[in-house]
Parts: sequence; structure tokens; C-alpha cells
Amino acid sequence: MALTKRILGIYGGLLAAEAICVSAFAIEIHRALSGNSLSWAYVFEWPIFAGYAVYLARKLIREVRFGPRPSASATPEDSDARLAEYNEYLRKMHDDDNSDRGDS
Repeated sequence: MALTKRILGIYGGLLAAEAICVSAFAIEIHRALSGNSLSWAYVFEWPIFAGYAVYLARKLIREVRFGPRPSASATPEDSDARLAEYNEYLRKMHDDDNSDRGDS
């Protein structure tokens, strides 16, 4: 039930974003055709915003349904091994530093 509410909330947000983008596009196309040359930039900008809203909604819905995608760059085992290797390096550096001072 909670997933359904979250997905419906995402769709509601998408609907609101698309309504804003479509109405802003209509206003800007009217202003551009009336002679306002700056409005031509907005005529092309609002459809890009609408497309981004669709992309973001699809991504959010996919996360709600299937969970976040794991990072392909590092696996937990790989990062644990690298962390252990780094900690060993730090321990050796600390030991070398203490032996140079004669503090051992």
C-alpha cells in the first residue's frame, strides 16, 4: 500500500510538472509570435524541462519498485579489501615513523 501511495505521488508530481511546462510553453509561444524575441529561448526550454520531468519520474518509480541500483564501480568486497590494504599501509608508515625516532 505504501508503495502504491509513493508511486501515485510521483505520478501526481509528474502531472503537475507537465501541466506547468505545457502552459508555460503555450504562453511563451504566444509571446514569441507576438514579437518578443527573448521568448524564443523559452519556447525551446520548456519542452526540455518536460522531458526531464518524465525522465526523473521514471527513475524514481524504478527506484521505488526495484530499489536503488548498486554502484558498478566498487563492490563491498572490493572496498573492504582496499580498506584493509590501506589500513595496513598506514600501520607500516606509523611503525616506520616510530622506529626512526627510536620510540619503539
